Amino acid sequence: MNIDIKISAIDLFCGAGGLTHGLIKSGINVVSGYDVESNCAYAYEANNKGAKFVCDDITNAKGQDLLDSYPEGAIKLLAGCAPCQPFSTYSQGKDASQNKSWPLLYQFSRLIKEINPEIVTMENVHEVTKYDVYHDFVNELESLGYNVSANKVFCPDYGVPQSRTRHVLLASKLGPISLIKPTVRPEKYKTVAQAFKNLPPVSAGSSCPRDPLHKAAGLTALNLKRIQHSRPGGSWREWPEYLVAECHKKESGKTYSGVYARMRADQPSPTMTTQCYGFGNGRFGHPEEDRAITLREAALLQTFPKNYKFVPPSKNIDFSKTGKLIGNAVPVLLGKVVGDSVKKHVGTILN
Repeated sequence: MNIDIKISAIDLFCGAGGLTHGLIKSGINVVSGYDVESNCAYAYEANNKGAKFVCDDITNAKGQDLLDSYPEGAIKLLAGCAPCQPFSTYSQGKDASQNKSWPLLYQFSRLIKEINPEIVTMENVHEVTKYDVYHDFVNELESLGYNVSANKVFCPDYGVPQSRTRHVLLASKLGPISLIKPTVRPEKYKTVAQAFKNLPPVSAGSSCPRDPLHKAAGLTALNLKRIQHSRPGGSWREWPEYLVAECHKKESGKTYSGVYARMRADQPSPTMTTQCYGFGNGRFGHPEEDRAITLREAALLQTFPKNYKFVPPSKNIDFSKTGKLIGNAVPVLLGKVVGDSVKKHVGTILN
């Protein structure tokens, strides 16, 4: 690629900086990240030098202000991962009509019209494609002259050790654009064991002195017995009767086999969520140690570097706040795949 071609990005709904960090790793200059959650500020700026965190609701953002922050002469990339909760399978059966996230894709579309960037990318849960707001977003892009491609992405195909499926959209005014082809064959998928390699053991309720984020939530005496009776890849259905929760004995609870379970070491992990640090919240039990995975292990499954900082050194680790930062993030490696795809596209079109 011609070294004179510079691509600069602004990351909307940036969170702790997963997408931004991936774009930077691909060689794209990220100018700033916008998010309404002030709790994201430290992680975003501490790990992404040169990128400014802007704490603001994008409904208040003015396109001209964003446009002015792009370097002169750069190819403009506007990226965004609108909150996915109303589209997620975890929200099925719930009334999302009042969810404040619904209009955010329309706000993203408004900023695209005001800024007119050469390239746009949007990442979300694949279920977003079932809703009118997504198709309105795509139709708007096409009406503005963008070439649009969209892919259902299975993250292990790109080296992420997590069975996460996402929807990735790329759009360009420069010409046809597409996501790069998968980089990993199924027999070479990265596993939980590979992601956790060289981490020191910790027990439930304790943390590693050298890494405060390598911290495991405590377990009650009952849950300690439960995890001791759990095999990797198994479920609570294999426990002795006296350990089974009352809710799972009811007809309505018998289908929820993916909670109170250990993940397998020899496979990618399940999808990380904002509560992935809790044994009872999913298949988040460590494959070998009698505890839930630590926050650092969750971050590694999201492909954050081992030294990625989420909390200032002077602050205590809060499971709920830090789990939200990690679980809501775009996997860093997926962000790099997006960046590599954009760079390949620009190089092909302009060289």
